[in-house]
Amino acid sequence: MESEQLYHRGYCRNSYNSIASASSDEELLDGAGVIMDFHTTEDDNLLDGDAASPGSNYAMSNGGGAPSSSTHLLDFLEEPIPGVGTYDDFHTIDWVREKCKDRERHRKINSKKKESAWEFTKSLYDAWSGWLVVTLTGLASGALAGLIDIAADWMNDLKEGVCLSALWFNHEQCCWTSNETTFAERDKCPQWKSWAELILGQAELCTFSHELTGPGSYIMNYFMYIYWALSFAFLAVCLVKVFAPYACGSGIPEIKTILSGFIIRGYLGKWTLMIKTITLVLAVASGLSLGKEGPLVHVACCCGNIFSYLFPKYSKNEAKKREVLSAASAAGVSVAFGAPIGGVLFSLEEVSYYFPLKTLWRSFFAALVAAFVLRSINPFGNSRLVLFYVEYHTPWYLFELLPFILLGVFGGLWGAFFIKANIAWCRRRKSTRFGRYPVLEVILVAAITAVVAFPNPYTRKNTSELIKELFTDCGPLESSQLCQYRSQMNGTKAFSDDQPAGPGVYSAMWQLCLALIFKIIMTIFTFGLKVPSGLFIPSMAIGAIAGRIVGIAMEQLAYYHHDWFLFKEWCEVGADCITPGLYAMVGAAACLGGVTRMTVSLVIIVFELTGGLEYIVPLMAAVMTSKWVGDAFGREGIYEAHIRLNGYPFLDSKEEFTHTTLAREVMRPRRNDPPLAVLTQDDLTVEELQGIINETSYNGFPVIVSKESQRLVGFALRRDITIAIENARRKQEGIVLNSRVYFTQHAPTLPADSPRPLKLRSILDMSPFTVTDHTPMEIVVDIFRKLGLRQCLVTHNGRLLGIITKKDILRHMAQMANQDPESIMFN
Repeated sequence: MESEQLYHRGYCRNSYNSIASASSDEELLDGAGVIMDFHTTEDDNLLDGDAASPGSNYAMSNGGGAPSSSTHLLDFLEEPIPGVGTYDDFHTIDWVREKCKDRERHRKINSKKKESAWEFTKSLYDAWSGWLVVTLTGLASGALAGLIDIAADWMNDLKEGVCLSALWFNHEQCCWTSNETTFAERDKCPQWKSWAELILGQAELCTFSHELTGPGSYIMNYFMYIYWALSFAFLAVCLVKVFAPYACGSGIPEIKTILSGFIIRGYLGKWTLMIKTITLVLAVASGLSLGKEGPLVHVACCCGNIFSYLFPKYSKNEAKKREVLSAASAAGVSVAFGAPIGGVLFSLEEVSYYFPLKTLWRSFFAALVAAFVLRSINPFGNSRLVLFYVEYHTPWYLFELLPFILLGVFGGLWGAFFIKANIAWCRRRKSTRFGRYPVLEVILVAAITAVVAFPNPYTRKNTSELIKELFTDCGPLESSQLCQYRSQMNGTKAFSDDQPAGPGVYSAMWQLCLALIFKIIMTIFTFGLKVPSGLFIPSMAIGAIAGRIVGIAMEQLAYYHHDWFLFKEWCEVGADCITPGLYAMVGAAACLGGVTRMTVSLVIIVFELTGGLEYIVPLMAAVMTSKWVGDAFGREGIYEAHIRLNGYPFLDSKEEFTHTTLAREVMRPRRNDPPLAVLTQDDLTVEELQGIINETSYNGFPVIVSKESQRLVGFALRRDITIAIENARRKQEGIVLNSRVYFTQHAPTLPADSPRPLKLRSILDMSPFTVTDHTPMEIVVDIFRKLGLRQCLVTHNGRLLGIITKKDILRHMAQMANQDPESIMFN
């Protein structure tokens, strides 16, 4: 937001008067030691001699006057060079440059819109293109999310059987129209056949136990469950490996990095979208301990990226495109949880790097459209947008804040343990031979998951169904084991929440404890596999299991010890007091908060997810407690930890820099390093320039007046120089190896027999960001974060000393934190 304020204050315009009054280089570098001058100049002899420094614009005495205020940055590109201004893969965008390009484009449109009706129509189209692209993104995200939900439910039930009356129905849909379904076994109907019934003609007698007509039926269902799980997992990992390697994982760490300005070509492309949509269904249906909610953010961002190419306003400007991606991430969470407001807050709090006010409005609109489309599809079949709608009949009481806070402590401990264990396993995967066989790893994990999960009904079922059952309050219509209480009302069938637990509840408690251990272990090894894998639902499942166990324990404690001081005021005999489902909901939020370190957006997501408005305070208490406990063991969430593991150049705005180092201690070249590779403004030939480019791998070069003066002229990108030379040769403009290269506005008069010079003034950044060598690194890091810089030049009295890149800052921060600086892989 502060960079936006800089732009609105006019730093992107040619404000010559604000700098021309400076009388020396020291005055220009006064204050914080930072020059934030984005403008450029047309002076022919601007840097002749030693009088000027970067960012200064002096009206020279030999007839060079200051240009008019209508001169803009792009006026120098009278003959634009094709390809200049684009970025290579694994590079960071120049936010300042992109913002200036957009402002100049906007000025050009406004200046022409009064010329004709066609130009006015073009200006309207440009103004509304942002709303159009987020509308298309919301429509596509909602439609794909509905398709994924329906397909995943059907394929998940395919592991257990098929519907003979309609093969495209899942288990629940198959029994909707049956007249032979009983209250005790509402999931049993003649139309639905298990694999044992189809192959052996034997059926199970009970849903929750394994009392069969014969051992062959159980073994056959067990075998078919494992067969389908392995088939789905194998197909998913093969599709990812062959067609779209970027379709694996959650996608949120990469989305955060891309939104910070990093370029990853193909990560948001059409192939990634297609394969991620298909393999996400397969991965969820395989029964692996993963969810589809995180990958849905990746899917929505793919839609936003693809639709942005329909509008030049976004396709030709990487900074503007990231505004669309921020809105797309909000739409992704909106359809993942049915939480449009939570999606907007998630985009703001968790993934977005630059989030102006207009992006907030468009994110809200994209989330609204996506939620509307998903509600129209109605994939859950409950005529509701929320996934786990709850309706508790008992309020929460003050004494319950203690167990809620304890659940928050558990969530923070689980989050810290999971982050450390998962990162350790992923690092081992990257450093050992085991990581070379991703297909084998997925098959092995899927096999272990299926073999262990089938005997336990709480691990066999879909994770979303498990969370829904754990959230649900017990009532007379519930047939779950968790609701099998002994009636104490003279043998009647009346139901009350506070009753002694029956055998079914105790059996369910043991099964939930085993399910908790199983989920904890398998989630550690599953997140990071080469298949689409989200972390939201597994983390919520772990917290919901723990919360339900604590809730039942509190319920029984209140029943048997209602005369205790804690319960005496609120809990009377036979009165509703404790709601175990509420504890499951609070535990789910606490564990998810411990893993991701989200706070505000998480509370709103869980509120929208369940519809439990009355329970905001318990959710807030648990989530804040989980964050505090997790931060005590490390301030990074799981996504930031994976960003650091993969070496992405991401400067986290949440991380504080408290060290007292100066710019000269971080800049390159260091004392024993080779000298800085620089270009002179008029002393090079094309051959010498190509030699410097071929001998180095730097992304750009400072341009100076001469090697003796070291006065800075500007900064030229390697890619722009290469493209300019290739285009000049392609056009056969007489450019040869001994042609002179000029970064000045006009080339001097040359002899008639001299080859034509190569003018590269148009690709030169005349106002690169500079700091003095005594600038504190705390200020430098803050500038890099808030303005999205790629590099910053270090000067002393206007003379170039060195350069600081984003990679240098990340390496320095890693050294200060005693981490491995070599893990920062990209420029």
